[in-house]
Amino acid sequence: MPDSCVNRSRCGTDVTLWMNGPHPQIEDGIVARGVCGSWGSDCCSYRSTPIRVKACPGNYYVYEFVSPNVCNAAYCADITPLPPAAETPVPNITVSTECQDNFTPKCGENLFNQLENITAQVLPPQVVVKYLDMVLNTQEQLLKVETTSPEKVASYGNTVLNRTEKLVSTLVKPTETTDSVSISRNGLDIQVFAVGPKASLSEIPQLRIKSTQMDIDLIQISKNNDGSAAAAFISFSNMASMLKPNFFNTTNNTVKTMMSIVVSATLPKTSNTQLPRPVNFTLEHIEEIDPNGTLSCVYWNDTVWVEDGCSLLQTNSSHSVCSCVHLSTFALIMQTNPNQASEDSDPLLELLNTVAVAVGLFFLCLSLLTFAVCHQNMRVNLTPLINLCISLFLAHLLFLLTQEFLQDIRTNQQLCAVLAGVLHFLFLSAFVWMFIEAVLLFISVKNLTEIRSKQKEVLSWKCLIVIGYVIPLIVMGVSVGLFPDGYGSEQCWIKTDRDFVWSFLGPVCFIIIFNLIFFIMIIITLRKTVAGLNSEFSQIKQMRILVFKTLIQIVILGCPWILGFFVNGSKVLEILFLFLNSQQGTFIFLVHCLLNQEEVQQLWQEIDQRVLGYKKQRWSQQGAKLAGSTDSSAKKKWVVGMKKEQKTKTGAWRA
Repeated sequence: MPDSCVNRSRCGTDVTLWMNGPHPQIEDGIVARGVCGSWGSDCCSYRSTPIRVKACPGNYYVYEFVSPNVCNAAYCADITPLPPAAETPVPNITVSTECQDNFTPKCGENLFNQLENITAQVLPPQVVVKYLDMVLNTQEQLLKVETTSPEKVASYGNTVLNRTEKLVSTLVKPTETTDSVSISRNGLDIQVFAVGPKASLSEIPQLRIKSTQMDIDLIQISKNNDGSAAAAFISFSNMASMLKPNFFNTTNNTVKTMMSIVVSATLPKTSNTQLPRPVNFTLEHIEEIDPNGTLSCVYWNDTVWVEDGCSLLQTNSSHSVCSCVHLSTFALIMQTNPNQASEDSDPLLELLNTVAVAVGLFFLCLSLLTFAVCHQNMRVNLTPLINLCISLFLAHLLFLLTQEFLQDIRTNQQLCAVLAGVLHFLFLSAFVWMFIEAVLLFISVKNLTEIRSKQKEVLSWKCLIVIGYVIPLIVMGVSVGLFPDGYGSEQCWIKTDRDFVWSFLGPVCFIIIFNLIFFIMIIITLRKTVAGLNSEFSQIKQMRILVFKTLIQIVILGCPWILGFFVNGSKVLEILFLFLNSQQGTFIFLVHCLLNQEEVQQLWQEIDQRVLGYKKQRWSQQGAKLAGSTDSSAKKKWVVGMKKEQKTKTGAWRA
């Protein structure tokens, strides 16, 4: 069809219709063009309804004609070869040396203006990636230099969204079937999916970026656009720093928390963008969900987050599904009542927590004191038990202080995360020491005739210290590498989202299971040994007691953590969980100190030696003074006192 003026009375008609505008290129897709008819000296005297035209591979065009406005008008045909596709000009986007050395907001505006002036419809993916990296770097720099005005930062966020979507649109090129492009950068993930007239899709395509998903009826959208359409799905990991959740205006005074990354959805190079049905987004939670909080699916409307046209379909502990009747930039925001924590807190439970933990700390101190006094005369290696008490003491003390000043600590998220990491390390260390104790006990049973020496021959206390504290550090390092934001929940503990809690529960369950396996092997080995020896043999009796104590210790220290799986809001189970965990120091003192006759006797001997030794020294000094004295009554009192002291000492030793 001619795209220049055609005189009247041509092509077998009175008013000859010609296309008012150039023919499109293949990469332009379907375009709309006006239609003119010549009369007299006016080439566009008659204006008919616009038509649509598309350039196709194979050197031809396809037109969608409509009936002319006048009965004596007709379209005119012209044989014109399809011009070769022009090479796509690559724009030259640059950043000045001054801006590279000293970035200012003006530098960002200059880059955004250059990107806005891009006229190319299609760009190579590598060029798009280069410009996207420049946008992301500019976004990072703007967040550093603009810290005073959240509104100004939000306006920069608008520009970043706009320029990113413009660059993403250049990834869409004409296709007969389907075409897909995926880009992943630090802080940005993109998926573009295009369908053509010859595409055969049996079900609605899903656009997925990591754990985020968009379900859009691209099949019907393509039917509404002559068989061709494209959808782009973009996720911004750092956009919440610009489009803050506080821009979500609500009537009630609530705390807003961004619960997902910010995502954008567009239909680039698609004429009819009307959605045949709502589009659904599956968003992964990036923060721990508050059971008392309210989730809202929102979209960004220039300066604020709003809910219009979006609703929450379903949610669980890790994901939520939002449904929206339009495309835009979306996110998931949670509202919580700032006074909810104080309203839900139980003063009696908090008092019980404080008192119980304090009592447990007291008995841990007594246990450490007892081990320090009696360690030289013990028949077993006390290194695991001493370090177990140290780890529990530090963990419970830090837990008590953290809960006492929780409201102040919550204001500093980094401090909260650090405290959670230290607690994670200390509790893991306690379980590792329990595991080491079980291993050493197994070795002792295997070498029953040399209990103490064999333990020391296996590993020195220095090696045990390294093992006991390096293993928890390795577990923490792997956990942080997999989930960098796993620490710092509302209670300054491990976050339960994305299964990060298994970085603690996993090792705990592993150690408990293997300890039980060790104890089964120990009991079997011990029974075989007893069968061949005198059951009254002192080492066997000592080993039986040691096995029993260590088994009780594993049950007491390990099982309460498993109880945490079944709390689920039950007050009774919560109190039981709190009591058992806080009294771990008390149980250790009872089992290893108070019920251990050897240690109790050794402790009293140590006290007697110190107290009675002091008295003996005092009586000796008095006797020396009376040696040259002539006072017979004083000498008689000294002799009676010495006999009484000796009798008291003998009675104490017999006890």
